Amino acid sequence: MEKIRIIIADDHQLFRNGLKILLNSFPEFEVAGEASNGNEFLELIKTVKTDIVLMDINMPDMNGIDATRKGLKANPEICIIALSMYGEEEYYYKMVDAGAKGFLLKDSDISEVKEAILTVMKGGSYFSQELLYHVIQKIKHREQETKSANLSKREREILAKICEGLSNQEIAETLFISKRTVDKHRANLLGKTNSKNTASLILFAIKNKLIEI
Repeated sequence: MEKIRIIIADDHQLFRNGLKILLNSFPEFEVAGEASNGNEFLELIKTVKTDIVLMDINMPDMNGIDATRKGLKANPEICIIALSMYGEEEYYYKMVDAGAKGFLLKDSDISEVKEAILTVMKGGSYFSQELLYHVIQKIKHREQETKSANLSKREREILAKICEGLSNQEIAETLFISKRTVDKHRANLLGKTNSKNTASLILFAIKNKLIEI
């Protein structure tokens, strides 16, 4: 099986070195390159075949937001996962708008990093489970703001389950409703929030203070 080729873009060499060792320990992964800023990343993808990029948000010379936008313009086939720290939530929506497919906290366990990479490679979106925990808790405790976005009680329930990473079929089974009903509610949520996908949906709520991190 062909290995998943990964680029790590982060301005801290010690962090890159540690993550590289851990990723290369998996037989299905290969760290194909490293960059310490956005400019180095853009040069790197000109010559290095890449599937996944683990992209730091805050880097010198060119940040992760601009690097993501320009990188995907140059190579739309690559998938970018943002490397995040608490306190950077103001950048999350911008990263998704730029084309990021997911977010990982920098202190995530390596098993979660692996799960994120495999999920995004299959066409999905991924949020750090710890980040999702905080998102879900805020959904439960910020009903007034949620009502201001014209979300029904059932839509709030669906949104919470989406944040837990459940599929439409799993949500249907959990709430004892049909999958067709979940499909409709999910479509309504995307429409009401003008979101492109699951990642955009969650970040819309963050940006508009429906939930907090």
